[in-house]
Amino acid sequence: MIDDIDAQILTILQKDARTTNAEIARCVGLAPSAVLERMRKLEEKGIIRGYHADIDPRQLDFGLTAFVAVRTSECGEEPQLNAIPEVLEVHDVAGEDSFLLKIRAKNTEHLGRLLREKIKAIPNVLGTRTTVVLQTFKESTMLPLEANAAKDKKRKPGKKK
Repeated sequence: MIDDIDAQILTILQKDARTTNAEIARCVGLAPSAVLERMRKLEEKGIIRGYHADIDPRQLDFGLTAFVAVRTSECGEEPQLNAIPEVLEVHDVAGEDSFLLKIRAKNTEHLGRLLREKIKAIPNVLGTRTTVVLQTFKESTMLPLEANAAKDKKRKPGKKK
């Protein structure tokens, strides 16, 4: 899928998406034009989906994180859940529940209003279970690409992955 150089480029971008093309090229040992071409191909393949700022939600009064398990009467995507701005992630899950949501709210009152007025108001929603996060020790979107590349190098040729 990707080679070691692509993995290095992606790791650099995950750490700081504002790293200049020239700096990335210096780090991976390629010409800036070659790095730009690789990045363009990674974007075309959908491996790079976008470039985002990592904003501290607490600094903007969104300090409460909650995970909400939602049970619905029908299977499939629920666009109304996707449309709620405070819902950061919507996962289709196996088990009793239909979806697992990651929500950022200002406080418990705000979370309560979201649950009552937006989530439980969706006609297909049968029920919810909410877990409020007390403290977060790790939160990341970075994939461990360097670790996977190192494992791949250690594998012997002809061996199954």
